[in-house]
Amino acid sequence: MEKKHSLDTICIQGGWQPKNGEARVLPIYQSTTFKYETSEQMGRLFDLEENGYFYTRLSNPTNDAVAQKICDLEGGAAAILTSSGQAANFYAVFNICSAGDHVISAATIYGGTSNLFTVTMKKMGIEVTLVDPDAPEEELEKAFRPNTKAVFGETIANPALVVLDIEKFARLAHKHGVPLIIDNTFATPINCRPFEWGADIVTHSTTKYMDGHATSVGGCIVDSGNFDWEAHKDKFPGLTTPDDSYHGIIYTQRFGKGAYITKATAQLMRDLGSIPAPMNAFLLNVGLETLHLRVPRHCENALKVAQFLQAREDVAWVNYPGLKGDKYYDLAQKYMPDGTCGVISFGLKEGRKGAEIFMDKLKLAAIVTHVADARTSVLHPASHTHRQLNDEQLKEAGVDPSMIRLSVGIESAEDIIEDIRQALEK
Repeated sequence: MEKKHSLDTICIQGGWQPKNGEARVLPIYQSTTFKYETSEQMGRLFDLEENGYFYTRLSNPTNDAVAQKICDLEGGAAAILTSSGQAANFYAVFNICSAGDHVISAATIYGGTSNLFTVTMKKMGIEVTLVDPDAPEEELEKAFRPNTKAVFGETIANPALVVLDIEKFARLAHKHGVPLIIDNTFATPINCRPFEWGADIVTHSTTKYMDGHATSVGGCIVDSGNFDWEAHKDKFPGLTTPDDSYHGIIYTQRFGKGAYITKATAQLMRDLGSIPAPMNAFLLNVGLETLHLRVPRHCENALKVAQFLQAREDVAWVNYPGLKGDKYYDLAQKYMPDGTCGVISFGLKEGRKGAEIFMDKLKLAAIVTHVADARTSVLHPASHTHRQLNDEQLKEAGVDPSMIRLSVGIESAEDIIEDIRQALEK
């Protein structure tokens, strides 16, 4: 058996394996369509009887190579790129849910995902129950219903920085015969591989650390191939019964461990079309090539900044799972012993107004909506990303109204700290 490469090597060489005389660097297949010699060949592709490319809305060679790299990094069986992290989370759930179904999600997830689940998907007839991820198992057990189809959470919540107890949620999900879907955006597979802890499906907003340069919005879904859909076939008829739109094929029987991703491609991407442009996939791949180098630097810098903030008298509180004494330090050490992420949340003793003044005084750190790229950036979630939530919903999501989200970049840690110092003193 061929030895598996390390994550460092996969970041550089995964996904694209050029043959003799082919481009060493992943090419951009900037084409909507692909030529075939006979009508019969094209027909077999449309019937899912052969692998191949015929229309970029469904799949594209550049996109697939990058999806394969992320799949290899996570240790999965199959993967698909999407046009955004929001699309990835939507597809991941909608691929196995329909009107009348129910999903359980950690309440501390990113505000945009929370809105997707509780507002938009509610209109589609899918109900999502938000639960406290720190609640004991017997309490979480009460959230399950006969029509529950999935459990969802984030490895490290954005921006609350709650570390999910993946094994606890996996136990509960599997006890009730449903998959655990984990958004692994903040940790990345460099720091955590949720499949190794019992998760079944992983999603990413590749816009963040994977891209790393704030050039391209994107998402990815990776399936572990471990969840036995056939063992719970009554719960997942979309995968285990004939699909009339593809001549009655049954995905689990035809595609085995690739069933879930094939269905997402053949149905959701076909009908909803949230495909990334090949150029964006190419740029994402450029970012992935340095992921293993950037992530440790983000974590190293963030820890230094968190320690600096913790020592300041004008700082009311600091949340960073890599910081000793943090509420989630022990869980972080279990699931992410090599580091968590580069994002810190903290509050000033001057409260919400003080947060706004502080942010306006920063010079090196920029006020931007983005998070988790090479440049240090700052945001006030209650005023920006979570603006649609009221105070009660903010509290439920783990977002203090005074919270500042600081995404520590890979510049000099000393320069970042000096910028924070001068802003606090002003």
